[in-house]
Amino acid sequence: MHPLRPAVLTSVLASILLSACAVAPTHDSQVGNTIGITSQGNVDAAIMQLQAQTSGARSGDLLLNLEKGELLRIGARYRESLAAFEVADRKVTEWEAAAKSNPALLMGQITSVFAGDNSRDYEGQDYEKVMLTTRMAMDRVNLGDLDTARIDIKRTHEREAVIAAFRAQETAAAEREAQSKGVRTGTRELNGYPVETLNDPEVLKLKNGYQNALSHYLAGFVYEALNEPGLAAPGYRKAIELRPDLPVLEEGLRGLDGRTGFRRQKGATDVLFILESGNAPARQSQKVSFPVPTGKGLITVSLAFPVIYPDREARDIARISLGDLTFPTALVTDFNVMARKALKDELPGMQLRSAVRAIGKGVLQNQANKALGSLGGLLGDMVATVTEPAADDRLWRALPGRVFIARGFVPQGDYDLRIPGQPDASRKLTVSGRTMVVPVRLFQNKTYFGDAVRFGDAGLLVTASTPASGTVQPDISVPKLASKPVRRDVGN
Repeated sequence: MHPLRPAVLTSVLASILLSACAVAPTHDSQVGNTIGITSQGNVDAAIMQLQAQTSGARSGDLLLNLEKGELLRIGARYRESLAAFEVADRKVTEWEAAAKSNPALLMGQITSVFAGDNSRDYEGQDYEKVMLTTRMAMDRVNLGDLDTARIDIKRTHEREAVIAAFRAQETAAAEREAQSKGVRTGTRELNGYPVETLNDPEVLKLKNGYQNALSHYLAGFVYEALNEPGLAAPGYRKAIELRPDLPVLEEGLRGLDGRTGFRRQKGATDVLFILESGNAPARQSQKVSFPVPTGKGLITVSLAFPVIYPDREARDIARISLGDLTFPTALVTDFNVMARKALKDELPGMQLRSAVRAIGKGVLQNQANKALGSLGGLLGDMVATVTEPAADDRLWRALPGRVFIARGFVPQGDYDLRIPGQPDASRKLTVSGRTMVVPVRLFQNKTYFGDAVRFGDAGLLVTASTPASGTVQPDISVPKLASKPVRRDVGN
């Protein structure tokens, strides 16, 4: 690198300092209020806030549309939720196309020396990409559209394959790049980083940072509802592989023949409960000491890295009750754990990008020392400190923190649905028909009951009955299943 003249160098340093002072708001600060008011029971106000944020130039923003789509889903506004998810999905589809046709272009998104990961285009966490098509399928299930839900499920499997292939290439490329620059990667190199958050046994048990048991169990359920047991079995089997030793998941596979054959219980409805609690975690920025190679050997610099702490207040939903009947639940997906697994896998690339940034700052600081003496050294130190950005905190926060399922055959009739230990979590439920899905979202002070739906053999939608005013709550009232295929009933 050619040395810069003192006047030019002073101008460069001043410009950097001025630009660094303009700190952009973090994603968590943008959506934190909407998440808070949703948990207190005012999801409509939260939706209005996000709709304002996604207007104009930000209408195509990937992350904000993920957040908006999820809040609309919590509010049982499934068609609007789908519309927001479809905007986000177009962005992820573009990423998929690049990952397959030109992966080197995505891998080269290191940006400038002085910019942190916040300046990179947000492509979505890998588990978020998978959950996007899963959420789209779930919206379609709530709308009674099994056929299109089936397409989304197929796309989910294809997306997982693209992610697996791309990340394998990216990891190999990052290792080669780190070796060529003499950068050591690994949590041992990050002095002060809370390594235990990433080496948690629950994190280490995960097979990868993008597949989850909910997505694959849902695949099995949809294929089964469409009378395709041969495709349903692999979905249930994969869910068991991702979350082994859970009786609820094992029964999904073991009981498949009985549910789809002549031995099916007569006069009983196969009911699937999907219980989601809390929110996905936030990333926090933490400064750690990191060794960086220079021409004079290794130096230690202070850099910002993201941290996700375990959720110590995570809710455990052990069972649900229908009248005198009790059904055990299974924790099938924990997004706090998945987010930490994704961060653990992403950390080596972050270390490489941080090292490149630190090396560049060192070069500029060295030139400042030579050209401007003590003033240059002072400015160089200020640049190194001020221009070190906070760690990237972008995550899909409106996703649930944990997802539980319960499933069983229920004799037809009227029941009180209760979730023990949860305030306002009691609703009347009329059970009949062949198959039903009951979605519930639980917060500490509020329970949202989504629109319940039931399916017949054909999987077609029959007009739903929606109240003219008041809070929408599920009152699943389904006629005997004869030739009528699907009905979605919502009442007060």
